[in-house]
Amino acid sequence: MKRILVTGGAGFVGSHLCEYLLKQGNEVICLDNYFTGKKQKIVHLIGNPWFELVRHDVTMPYYIEVDEIYNLACPASPVHYQYNPIKTIKTSVMGAINMLGLAKRIKAKILQASTSEVYGDPEVHPQPESYWGNVNPIGVRSCYDEGKRCAESLFVNYHKQNKVRIKIVRIFNTYGPKMEPDDGRVVSNFIVQALQDKDITIFGDGTQTRSFQYVSDLVEGMVRMMNTEEEFTGPVNIGNPGEFTMLQLAREILDITGSKSKIVYLPLPEDDPVQRQPDIRLAREKLGGWEPSVPLREGLVQTIQYFDKLLAEGT
Repeated sequence: MKRILVTGGAGFVGSHLCEYLLKQGNEVICLDNYFTGKKQKIVHLIGNPWFELVRHDVTMPYYIEVDEIYNLACPASPVHYQYNPIKTIKTSVMGAINMLGLAKRIKAKILQASTSEVYGDPEVHPQPESYWGNVNPIGVRSCYDEGKRCAESLFVNYHKQNKVRIKIVRIFNTYGPKMEPDDGRVVSNFIVQALQDKDITIFGDGTQTRSFQYVSDLVEGMVRMMNTEEEFTGPVNIGNPGEFTMLQLAREILDITGSKSKIVYLPLPEDDPVQRQPDIRLAREKLGGWEPSVPLREGLVQTIQYFDKLLAEGT
């Protein structure tokens, strides 16, 4: 049995990761300050004797003895990270420093949840891990993009200088149950609009693409990455190489929900990438043949059921 710390454990991905690690027979300590995380996401785990919930902000040091750390703490949707951009960049940078310092002291292995946003609006397609990205350092999204880029640099340098055992994953668009209905992400936006028979708002002309992976595929990839051989540190892309236009996604959701919503078009936000698709050859090679297994429609059905129940409860 391993003792595992999950920062941001009450968030969308973090709550799924906590559940998965507990099912694997580990002791899990969930750390969250509830800036975007919610206690409701992990409240059902509180009765488990191997689960511990701690309210704490990773911008402050934290002391504990664990074997592994998954560093997920950071707002991850534009609505949330632009609401308080200074808090966002502090969480990425100071959170990384504090968790790396902890890992160094207690000799724990630590995984950084980085993001496809480090590639910015990419000029290379699909994006391999070797691509340096095309990021606007003073744009509206830079608090998140540059915070995560800096965190990667911190991880690599703690590894080189202090021999900290690190792993870096770059997460591409992920969806599934436990997303927030108001997080501004395209999947949750479209589903909530469709379920309420409101206009589905597409920014731009609907031809821009994203690659959507179901949350269970991401969690599996992260745990596999944590268990790779010591010398493999990443970064490694974890995402779905299957690409869909915004229009295709909207029509799929309309079809599943049977909604009467109409599709309307609005201007594209500043610095919004036109295309984003992972090259996952490295993940296939290093993570035991990992690749996404949940088809888009199947994942959407599960997510729509979750939102339908959430909206019916009025939470």
